[in-house]
Amino acid sequence: MAGHSKWANIKHKKAATDAKRGKVWSKLSKAIMVAAKAGGGDLDTNIRLRTLVADARAVSMPKDNIARAIKKGSGELEGADAFEEIVYEGYGAGGVAVMCDILTDNRNRTAPELRKIFEKHDGNLGATGCVAWMFDRRGLFVIAKDTVDEEQLIDIALTAGAEDIKTGDQEYEVICDSDIFSDVRQALEDAEITCLSAEVTRIPQNTVELDADTARQVLALMDALDDHDDVQNVSANFDIPEEAMSS
Repeated sequence: MAGHSKWANIKHKKAATDAKRGKVWSKLSKAIMVAAKAGGGDLDTNIRLRTLVADARAVSMPKDNIARAIKKGSGELEGADAFEEIVYEGYGAGGVAVMCDILTDNRNRTAPELRKIFEKHDGNLGATGCVAWMFDRRGLFVIAKDTVDEEQLIDIALTAGAEDIKTGDQEYEVICDSDIFSDVRQALEDAEITCLSAEVTRIPQNTVELDADTARQVLALMDALDDHDDVQNVSANFDIPEEAMSS
């Protein structure tokens, strides 16, 4: 899972930059509208919406933007487009499995655009189900090791229902069932534990080890997919060497 946490950290840094912030807010607005449309605008009863609002606050999305997206989704305001949720699957360089969670109002536009991105980075868009079996949907929290005591983290996370805590060179990874993601997130926040990233994502069952050159190709693909307006989340099963991170 080392490759996954590295990508999670890259996404976190991207979301924190001013240049990317507008794009991140736009994606979150769409997701909030869809969640509010599906489950209503009450944060207490709509767990998915509550999680997205927490994500929006974490990247300093204005309260007015959040409130407007909720109202559009719940029907209080006009302007909510009919977004469709789709999962696209494919392969990157080195046979890496890639999954993209999509929100689009025009799949006839999105599919060829994603196919072009895959092909440009030595990959290919595959058929539905071609790689989904390689992933489990889980909540994932990445926490810097120098910000929390390990025993404290283990106690808080497991008490909240987390399945596992993995220790990397510089980070801890807390993994939980996606259904209790908000509970674990709240427990970490109550304990004032800061996460480098927190998301419900697809965690690979096994990873593909890549050399530095292939890793750079895969990271370029992930970056290009993540930059697409319709892509909400990208997951892959790669493990990459440190030298690929420093280039």
